[in-house]
Amino acid sequence: MPKRILQGVVISDASDKTIVVNVERRVSHPVYKKTVLRSKRYHAHDPENKCKKGDVVRIEECRPISKKKSWVVVEADA
Repeated sequence: MPKRILQGVVISDASDKTIVVNVERRVSHPVYKKTVLRSKRYHAHDPENKCKKGDVVRIEECRPISKKKSWVVVEADA
């Protein structure tokens, strides 16, 4: 099974080797059929601490690294 890759914006880099990424997606409302933005926050592993707040990053699903972290940074676009 392929690993999921998501793209989002870094909203926090306060923790050591961890970033919090906000991923937004568009879904259609089941009743009104209007496109609605849904967002979710993911904790991702950043071993070199190179990602900063506001960066656009791609994260990939991986084995659980800690209680909340099961994503790793693949690519960081400044």
